[in-house]
Amino acid sequence: MIEQKTLSSRAWIEMLLLGCIWGGSFLSIRIALDEINPLTAVAHRTFWAMLVLWVVVLVWRLPIPRKPMIWLAFLVMGLLNNVIPFSLMTWGQLYIESGLTSIFNAGTAIFGVIAAALFFADERITPRKAVGVTLGFLGVATAIGLDNFRTFDLRSLAQLAIIGGTISYAIAGVWARKMLGGLPPQVAAAGMLTGSTLVTVPLAWVIDGPISLDLEPRTIVAIGYYAIIATAGAYLLYYRVLSMAGSGNLMLVTLLITPVAITLGALVLGESLSANAYIGFSLLALGMIILDGRVWKRIRN
Repeated sequence: MIEQKTLSSRAWIEMLLLGCIWGGSFLSIRIALDEINPLTAVAHRTFWAMLVLWVVVLVWRLPIPRKPMIWLAFLVMGLLNNVIPFSLMTWGQLYIESGLTSIFNAGTAIFGVIAAALFFADERITPRKAVGVTLGFLGVATAIGLDNFRTFDLRSLAQLAIIGGTISYAIAGVWARKMLGGLPPQVAAAGMLTGSTLVTVPLAWVIDGPISLDLEPRTIVAIGYYAIIATAGAYLLYYRVLSMAGSGNLMLVTLLITPVAITLGALVLGESLSANAYIGFSLLALGMIILDGRVWKRIRN
């Protein structure tokens, strides 16, 4: 019998830490956007995180891939998991609250289930998954609000952009399973961010202008946080918790990110969200708990 992963006290603590780190990234990105443009913010994120992860790879003496096809896979993964979602979500945060962005980001797990079902025979939609996905979609629709379905404006477009980012994350999960299996996760993350940087830095330079480090101290601190701590550091912590707790348990971290992001947005930025946003997140959370399956099994037993 295969031993099932459980959440030890240490795994819980590290998962809570990961949730807090990622929850804080929404605030730091929004602070950076007060001085720099979205693409420049993304370029900073991928470039500095890439440098940190390659230092880790070299210090740990991990094998570096040589095959051109793997590096092409890194480039595609970088586009799907970094360039597209980072750009869409960062731009979206110009027009909607950081807490609401985190709520939509929680929908990644829902879209991930659908993407996996489309591409993998062993990831089919079961009745339990169908219930979870349906609740997740209702949560996203509720968080958007009926008014945004009736009148389409820049705020509506920003919300759709962030949802587009979560769909890109979901497709990236499929690509990673197909093309990057077997690589040390630190190498895969470093390679992915290298592919991302090859796109984001030239793109930001052309569209936003030359990238400057002559920035306000708070902007530099914000960039340092979301690039080094919430991207490079969080990737390393993510894979550490994954090895201890397993992917099913780790999905619960999504439920920890949003309350942190909402709280920080309210305390630091003075954000306030509508009742629809909180109801939507509750439906999303319920959908993810059902997807997790443990509560469902207890009900059946």
